[in-house]
Amino acid sequence: MSRPSHRDTLLAKGMGVVHEHGFNGASVRDIVQAAGVPHGSFTNHFASKEAFGLEVIDLYFAGACLDLRETLCNDELAPLLRLRKYMDASIRHISRNDSRNGCLFGNFAIEAGDSSESIRLRIVEIFAEIEKCVAYCLTAAVKARELGAGTNCEELASFIVASLQGAFLMAKVHRDPTPVVNFKEILFSVILR
Repeated sequence: MSRPSHRDTLLAKGMGVVHEHGFNGASVRDIVQAAGVPHGSFTNHFASKEAFGLEVIDLYFAGACLDLRETLCNDELAPLLRLRKYMDASIRHISRNDSRNGCLFGNFAIEAGDSSESIRLRIVEIFAEIEKCVAYCLTAAVKARELGAGTNCEELASFIVASLQGAFLMAKVHRDPTPVVNFKEILFSVILR
């Protein structure tokens, strides 16, 4: 009789621990305790904490991809409405836990960016994917004449993603989603007007 795999539990519970305490602040002991599994289960499933971190990033990104598909990449909705819905989803996510956790991608970028090249490169890929979705939405807005024909969609997408990450960081520091709410308001009332 084979023993049950604790891999999914370690990832799900471990993602919560990492999101709350940071990658460097979350020990393997904290992760296995939260998962309620023996310590040896971690090393049975993950070659290193870095390997675990990469899988946590991918698990979090899988959830983010649902938001991207339902908002920015949803051709059933008007383009700027898609962007508005994406911003609303971002505000909902950052508002959890009094905005203490921030964005997991941004947290990894800050914490592990210098110590793990593979984590840094994965975060770069994810930000590029998000930018691609924003640019797709903005291009649709140009085609629908919601934005001017001269709009540089790639540059604007890069600006939006970078600004949103900055707003997430400020929300985390202030423990208040207001910086993200303010960014959304300025984005639609000034930048995209």
